[in-house]
Amino acid sequence: MRSVDVVRKARRAPRRRHAVVIAVLAVLLFAAFVARVLLGNFIITVPDFFRILGGAEIPGATFLLMSEKLPRAILGVLVGIAFGSAGAVFQSTLRNPLASPDIVGVSLGASASAVFAIVVLDLQGLALSIAAIVGAIAIAVAVRLVAGSDGSYRLVLVGVTAAAAMTAVVHYLFTRANEFDALLVLRWLTGALNGVTWPTIWILLGFLVVLVPALIWTARSAQILQLGPDVATGLGVSRRRTDLLLLLAVLLTALGVAAAGPVAFVAFVAGPISRALNGGRTTLVGAALVGAIVMVAGDYIADYAVPGVSFPVGVVTGAFGAPFLLWLLAAGRAGRR
Repeated sequence: MRSVDVVRKARRAPRRRHAVVIAVLAVLLFAAFVARVLLGNFIITVPDFFRILGGAEIPGATFLLMSEKLPRAILGVLVGIAFGSAGAVFQSTLRNPLASPDIVGVSLGASASAVFAIVVLDLQGLALSIAAIVGAIAIAVAVRLVAGSDGSYRLVLVGVTAAAAMTAVVHYLFTRANEFDALLVLRWLTGALNGVTWPTIWILLGFLVVLVPALIWTARSAQILQLGPDVATGLGVSRRRTDLLLLLAVLLTALGVAAAGPVAFVAFVAGPISRALNGGRTTLVGAALVGAIVMVAGDYIADYAVPGVSFPVGVVTGAFGAPFLLWLLAAGRAGRR
């Protein structure tokens, strides 16, 4: 066999594996979405589903599908895509599996800013979402300025410290909230998909249509960035491009938190799971699909695992992500990649 054929065969194998991984994850996401929309305590048949989408009024089923099941499933997909892709960008760019937005304080920055807006400024609605986005960007900029350009370890340490500080802020403000505000604050402590409105979904979808393609275009250099800043600079990938990539990831995280709250560990687990499935190679689309699967399946489990009790989705993702974090640390896979 000629050497050029050997090279072509070696390049085709990862591409075939990547295509298979994406196809399998897409099928799993479709299955989770169908289960979330049609199954549960009230089962909606497939013919009724399409009749309702066509405008038919079926007592009980129409309200449950259009006001509860369908918007929660769609928001779960959108938020999962935002968190999953953002987490993969952070981890690959900073070459550290611990450097996800929920670990380094970006999600908690948005949460703390939203809680401050509720308790102190008495804001609601769109102004509250804007406050969350501003908080995420502010904490990301603060962490980057304090950490400097001294690599990922320092940034992770500064980020974890900032996350702890933001947690303290949230808990303090929670103690100062009145009974009505306390109910709103609870959503910003764990993250939940219940109570979502269609305008929120359309706004989030509009932003993702712009940001996700921009992220994919900018992330073309992600494989080079994983070689380290010095090598990346030598190959023509500037630090400005890295900062732009991280800024897009911060915006996606902020939008996800503004829509559903700081759902724990989705951004953290999506990247490592997709990389393991893809033979150790970073796949942005794969991470987005894993994030969406975790969100939709987690919300289904949170709603129906315990009869008569509906947990916020953040409780389930936290219970799944915490052991995953411990496994990373125990297996020694949390170091520089």
